[in-house]
Amino acid sequence: MKEETVVKKKHLNQDLTLIFTPHFPYNAKRSSHMRYRALLGIGGNIGDVPRRFEHLFYYLKRSRFLHVLESSPLLKNPPFGFLGQDDFHNALILVETNLTPKELLRYVLRVEKVFGRKRLFKDGPRTLDIDLIFYEDIVMESETLTLPHPGWMQRSSVLIPLSYMSR
Repeated sequence: MKEETVVKKKHLNQDLTLIFTPHFPYNAKRSSHMRYRALLGIGGNIGDVPRRFEHLFYYLKRSRFLHVLESSPLLKNPPFGFLGQDDFHNALILVETNLTPKELLRYVLRVEKVFGRKRLFKDGPRTLDIDLIFYEDIVMESETLTLPHPGWMQRSSVLIPLSYMSR
C-alpha cells in the first residue's frame, strides 16, 4: 500500500481499522440536478485496495450518470462467508443519479469490470465489488436486485462506515 494513499488509521479493535484517505471520507459542497439518491457499498481485498478506491472515486466523479455527494472512511475488516482470504476494505459512497435502480445496477457492474472484477465464486476474493445498499426508500425484490441490500443491518462493513456519514 502506498503511503500517500493512507492519511490516517484508527484501530477500532483487533479486527477493525478505519482508514482515512484523500477522498474517503468526502463531502460535496452541493447537490446536483439529479433526482434520486442511492447508497453504494464498495469492497475489495486484492491488491492495493485504498489506491483502487481513490481511482474509483475519480472515475465516479467524472461520470455523467451520477454525482458523488459523500463517502465514508474505509473500514478494514475480516472476510465473511469464505474465510480463507485476505481482509477486505469497505466504504460507502452516497450518489445522486437519474438512473433507475436496475440501470444503476447495470452501470456499477460495468464499472466493476473496468476495475478488473472477476467473479470466481460466492464471497470470494475480488478487486472491486459495488453493491446497491439503498436507492431512495424503494423496497424491491427481483432476480437481479433486492433493495435494500439483504443483510446490510448485520454487516459491520456497512454499519460502521455509515455511522461516519452525515447525509
